[in-house]
Amino acid sequence: MKTAVLFPGQGSQTPEMRDLVAAHRPDLIELALEVVGDDPFARVDDGTRFAQPAIYCASVVAWERLAASGLRADALAGHSLGEVAALVAGGVLSAEDGLRLVATRGRLMQESGERKGDGSMLALLGTGAAERAAQVAEPHGLTVANDNAPNQVVLSGSRAAFEEATATAKGLGLRAVPLPVTGAFHSPFMAEAVPEFRAALDAIDFAAPSIPVVSSITTQPFDDVAQRLAEALTMPVRWRETIVALSDDGATRFVETGPGKVLTGLVRRTVSGVEALTAEQLEAASA
Repeated sequence: MKTAVLFPGQGSQTPEMRDLVAAHRPDLIELALEVVGDDPFARVDDGTRFAQPAIYCASVVAWERLAASGLRADALAGHSLGEVAALVAGGVLSAEDGLRLVATRGRLMQESGERKGDGSMLALLGTGAAERAAQVAEPHGLTVANDNAPNQVVLSGSRAAFEEATATAKGLGLRAVPLPVTGAFHSPFMAEAVPEFRAALDAIDFAAPSIPVVSSITTQPFDDVAQRLAEALTMPVRWRETIVALSDDGATRFVETGPGKVLTGLVRRTVSGVEALTAEQLEAASA
């Protein structure tokens, strides 16, 4: 059985995250307080600056527990923010360097969104959402930010366009739901965040992966890590295609590690004939 381990992105936070990290990696909490300048777990709902480091820490701890249990991963992939945790799991960079990167990433994304002011995200839900997303986005100056599953796509752009885009979506049989986020992530709205983030990436020496890590920007294994992570700020997350690529490469079991269970649901909606479960479910089944 070939196993792909998946790492979640923003929006997957859970109330017990801090306790989990404190029990297993208190050093990460100390470093998070230092690099964020506040407790990201206490302020996880106050924007990307806090949510991203908190979710990242919980994902790293969840992976370390999973690896200690004896699970062998054949491939790794992360959704947006989750890519950094996946690269840590693959031995490409240390957990500490990953946390510093994520803290910088979250801060820059939040600041960029606040400066733009009008940027946000709009989820399209319903049968054929992936096929019809461009028909909703393009006439209204929006872009596809997250192609999550056949029935779930997220658009980014100006809030001013959302009302008309919602009407277009309704005409196509889709439901449009504005998301409570501080910016138009994974779109050109984030361009001004790229230079400083790229400088932070260039300061890190990335190692060769011990486990293949698939980029959700290219749907292929990472080549130039710094380049791909920098591009990810302004380019769409091709999650649906990433899951299909992993399945086509032979993955028959997908294990979501980290807080929440969002990715498990997306896998089930995207490919059939595979096992999709969270790390907690895997642990319970093994017991």
